[in-house]
Amino acid sequence: MRWSQQSLEGDPQMSLPGYRDAVVRHFDAPEAIDTRFYEVRAKTILNRVPEMSQVPFRWTVNPYRGCTHACLYCVWGGTPVLMADGSHRKIELVQPGDRIYGTEYQATYRRFVTTEILDKWVSIKPAYRVLLTDGTELVASGDHRFLSNRGWKYVINSPPGARDRPHLTPRSYLLGTGQFSPQPAHGHEYRRGYLCGIVRGDGTLGSYRLALADLEALTRARKFLDLEQLPMNSRVFSVANERHRAVTAIYSGRRSVVERIAQIIEWPELPNLDSCRGFLAGIFDAEGSRSASALRISNTEPLLLQWIEACARRLAFDTILEDGSAAGRASTVRIRGGLHEHLRFFHLTDPAITRKRSIEGEMVKTFKDLRVESVEPLGELPLYDITTGTGDFIANGVVSHNCFARPTHEFLGWNANRDFEREIVVKVNAPERLRVELAKPSWEGEHVALGTNTDPYQWVEGRYELMRGIWEALRDARNPCSVLTKSPLLLRDLDLMRELDEVTDFSAALSIPTLEPKAWRQTEPRTPNPKARLDAVAELSRAGIRTGVLVAPLMPGINDSPKQVAEVVRLATEAGASYITGIALHLRKGVREVFMHWLAENRPELTDLYEDLYRRGAYAPPAERRRLARLIEGHQLSIRDRNWRRGGENNSASRFQTNQFARESDQPKRSRADQLEPPAPRLF
Repeated sequence: MRWSQQSLEGDPQMSLPGYRDAVVRHFDAPEAIDTRFYEVRAKTILNRVPEMSQVPFRWTVNPYRGCTHACLYCVWGGTPVLMADGSHRKIELVQPGDRIYGTEYQATYRRFVTTEILDKWVSIKPAYRVLLTDGTELVASGDHRFLSNRGWKYVINSPPGARDRPHLTPRSYLLGTGQFSPQPAHGHEYRRGYLCGIVRGDGTLGSYRLALADLEALTRARKFLDLEQLPMNSRVFSVANERHRAVTAIYSGRRSVVERIAQIIEWPELPNLDSCRGFLAGIFDAEGSRSASALRISNTEPLLLQWIEACARRLAFDTILEDGSAAGRASTVRIRGGLHEHLRFFHLTDPAITRKRSIEGEMVKTFKDLRVESVEPLGELPLYDITTGTGDFIANGVVSHNCFARPTHEFLGWNANRDFEREIVVKVNAPERLRVELAKPSWEGEHVALGTNTDPYQWVEGRYELMRGIWEALRDARNPCSVLTKSPLLLRDLDLMRELDEVTDFSAALSIPTLEPKAWRQTEPRTPNPKARLDAVAELSRAGIRTGVLVAPLMPGINDSPKQVAEVVRLATEAGASYITGIALHLRKGVREVFMHWLAENRPELTDLYEDLYRRGAYAPPAERRRLARLIEGHQLSIRDRNWRRGGENNSASRFQTNQFARESDQPKRSRADQLEPPAPRLF
């Protein structure tokens, strides 16, 4: 790759945790547009692998931190976002640290969960209006994704000439509750309606008293009374015990105050919509409850129940009266329609008690007709995006994708996937630092593995060429080492690999999970073609380098069909691979969230299977790992026989026999690159 120009930012020095200063550099190259490279001098380059990691090596070197795979998702600033208290707020007004709703898989279902906004930014780009059958409007960039009944879908297809991607069409149905309703202003009529509902529901006139366990409703009632110039006193009404929460009361014994409150809560002759909204909010705070299946308001007073029904009908709710008077119970007005209508109730009326508005843990379903009617361009607009802990948020009632945080960047103060992809740390002193550390008397010459976190031969290596210096340091120290990569770029350093192979134990491995075009493009869309990797295996083998192929990660239902695996093994054998092994997918924290979101977008029918397989942690159950390993086992003998036929004890067969690379081993200590755990699939 030819790099035409480079430039420094105006303020070239900045501080990053763990590094003193970083030179921020830009490169004028297609792959580097809008990407910053932070050139740092690392204090250490040999990194010890945590003991909990089930890998056969203890030391690794990673010259790069971050990945240049990029994706952007943005929505219009007026898009309402579902907050953790059940209200909604425009995305342009939310801030990092705010609590909102996202979704995640729990057991076998996607459910609503509260999460935190980690980052927020704005950019100007072409926008599109997505109109749904129920009237929901969504304005987003073409790269934004929404959750449909068939996984995540981009707003529009990829540009002409690029491969197609899943995108919205008139046959797409989005998942969610449908568009949010407007929230009321707390004007004069709303305040009076609220006081009418909460006082009649839970107050005592005569010597006025309102006693509640939920301070949010009590605080609102007191505020509204203050605006009416009716000051209240407060006291503890009852203390908490094992069965009940503490109850606080506001009260007044003044006759003028009690008379004024009685006037405020009189039934109006013609209540307007604001009065109805306030009344329903007040009576719900006093007497209401909600579960996943029903929203209820109970009372024993027939007139009060009639007002509840009348106000609910004014707001177009479908209600039913469950009469409990015959059994000596309170009667209940129930609002029907599921989560969509419950959220509409909360948004139109705005009750004060947030615990009653919670939808935590409820299943993500579609309660309205959310079929895509049209997608039309709007021109360039300022568009906003946020990063959340779950990787998504609820935008105007529809589950909306956002960027992911990468754990390796959180330490640096970066917590957006956008940062992970565009803020790349380059350890420019990696070769000389490695020389220093390899020369220390305390260093015992243990095996050093490269390619265990980020691929050392990602495209930016074509500019910095750090790997040549790293190989030279390992060669001069005669230190055992290995490399795992998905890129044929490693052939650039074939001369140094030959030299390493002459003085120490060196091996290379290329990860080739599949040759099937669809599976490759879905799981590794920006990696070199698998056939080019096979060509690299052949070139390394001809040079006498012990080279293996990892059919890894093996992903159930994606690339584990016997036919697919057999083809990889056949071509790898023809390329001269010294060994072929299969390793099951590992899903650690951070990677798990990325993979499960990718799975929901591309292969939603497999989500239940993966939730079951990885319910206990990052690793598939032993029986599943053995099943996947057996897909490779039947082909190992042919490789061993082929190597022996080449003759001599100094050939690759003797090395293969010595190290037993045929399958995953249960031995606690292993030190060859061919047994390396492959990195998780680079999905984006």
